[in-house]
Amino acid sequence: MTITVLSHPLAAHYLTHLRDKTTKPANFRLLTKRLTVLLAIEATRSLETRQRSIETPMEAIDCPVLADPLVAVPILRAGLGMLDPIVEFFPDVSVGYIGLERDHETAAASAYYVKLPPKMDGRTALILDPMLATGGSACSAITKVKAAGAGQVLMLCIVAAPEGVARIQAEHPDVAIFTAGLDRELNAVKYILPGLGDFGDRLYGTEG
Repeated sequence: MTITVLSHPLAAHYLTHLRDKTTKPANFRLLTKRLTVLLAIEATRSLETRQRSIETPMEAIDCPVLADPLVAVPILRAGLGMLDPIVEFFPDVSVGYIGLERDHETAAASAYYVKLPPKMDGRTALILDPMLATGGSACSAITKVKAAGAGQVLMLCIVAAPEGVARIQAEHPDVAIFTAGLDRELNAVKYILPGLGDFGDRLYGTEG
């Protein structure tokens, strides 16, 4: 599957301010929401629709509506910063949660919490994780969402590293990735460069 990097100048503008270490948590959260809107619009461009009969003030007409509701699955905790715009844009969305903890020595991800809708029924699932670094957490989440019965799975992230992209493409080649920035590489401790730091800490003001 493909990786789509947003090319809109507004997306680049938002990402620049997210990268800036002087950006305060309140503005960081706002920029995250706005950038997620742009990612969601791009990622859902090919959603299936069905015709619905309605009446305008002038006449009856058949119009397209979304065929099936989406499933959104943020990876805790940073993924929560991307959830609100999805719920606002897709009010019929079902929301699941996956909590994954990364071992800082091995970079391996282990699940401490998984709560997914009981019936996915082949619906399109959006996995929300701002930072696609090694790809370990993303691949683990994708595997769990597929096992729960999702159909098409789309990965939405703010920034991606080539290593994480390569891992998803190797383990889940059917999953399309949508990101605002494809960065250079991971450093020795698996942080993205140039990146934007620890997303969760910056989102919630818990930086040391």
